[in-house]
Amino acid sequence: MHKPSHVQVPGPLAAYAVGFRQELACRGYSRSRATGLLLLMARLSRRLAELGREVEELSDDDIEQFVSYRRSVSRDDRQLTARAMAPLLEYLRGLGVVPRPAPAVLTAQERFLGAFVDHLVTEPGLAASTIDNYRRVAVGFLAMESDWPDRIADANPDHVTAFVLAQAARRSAGSMNNVTTGLRALLRWLHLEGHTALSLAAAVPTAPSWRDSGLPRAVGSDKIRRLLATCDRRTNAGRRDLAILTVLARLGLRAGEVAALDLEDVDWRAGEIGVLGKGNRRERLPLPVDVGRAIADYCRRGRHRGGCRRLFLHVHAPHAGLSHTGINQVVARACERARLAHIGAHQLRHSAACAMRAAGAPLLEIGQALRHRDVSVTAHYARDDNAALGAVARPWPGDAA
Repeated sequence: MHKPSHVQVPGPLAAYAVGFRQELACRGYSRSRATGLLLLMARLSRRLAELGREVEELSDDDIEQFVSYRRSVSRDDRQLTARAMAPLLEYLRGLGVVPRPAPAVLTAQERFLGAFVDHLVTEPGLAASTIDNYRRVAVGFLAMESDWPDRIADANPDHVTAFVLAQAARRSAGSMNNVTTGLRALLRWLHLEGHTALSLAAAVPTAPSWRDSGLPRAVGSDKIRRLLATCDRRTNAGRRDLAILTVLARLGLRAGEVAALDLEDVDWRAGEIGVLGKGNRRERLPLPVDVGRAIADYCRRGRHRGGCRRLFLHVHAPHAGLSHTGINQVVARACERARLAHIGAHQLRHSAACAMRAAGAPLLEIGQALRHRDVSVTAHYARDDNAALGAVARPWPGDAA
């Protein structure tokens, strides 16, 4: 296998080869991956020279044609796709050498959704995940009629009810609460902007709430130990996954909160960790020794040292921060390795609460650790503990003080 520095790039792209090689190194690409991208750059440059084309003329169509050409003439490139050319195109476009593709013409629905999201961004206290949820609900509602949003003024309570019933047929009770909340936000905005004569928000049915229908979906301590034991601490991925699972199981953070952690959020001197929670509220939690040890080991020996300040990064280049989905995938892969039934990241939050309760922590302290606004939510974790429930229960009317 050639080294990246040994790859020669002739032709129109020659002047950009050194910079591209340095860019790949800065972004953490492995030697083999960087070599492969530079070889693609060399082949593309030679093809441009054969066709008498300049770099400035390179377009997405040219890339598609190049990919088809390489797949037809080379056994090694038989599986080549346009996506493999993305790092090179991104680099050249960043330099301004290759023009960026013209922005696509937005449909009426896309313009409509863009205006709704712009409105949500200005609303105080809405987290990015909440805005994303509201947007998905709006997409579903606007897809009910083929000519919406052009005829959105004709929307009526029957449309609202039909949409909610269709969603309820394939969602859980908790998920339906998210749908109805997002739908009310959309309908209020429609009325505020004059798209509908009447506010239809009141027509949204109340989603059933069965929060109190059973015990918390906690994961037993033995299963948590099995999840942690599957993380190979000799690898970068294993050290990262161990830190993520430890944070979830011990601190009870939500998946999105773990994904949003930055390096600066860990205060090693104070022994605290900052968390950006619901409503964009930033709060600080104590950093237990085992959690700090797992994070420190990952930062010292497993985390890529680059420009991204997110705490948990992708193992392979480009080393961007993990998303909410990425955190959930870490838990799912650990379940597969441990041969356990699927465990959601949020179940580990339940486990942290139940572990605190089993250790004798008062409900008020558990609520503070989980950052609950309402003590009745925390009481969810004490259904089988009459003494704990008695501490937060209101006196029965007429009882002696």
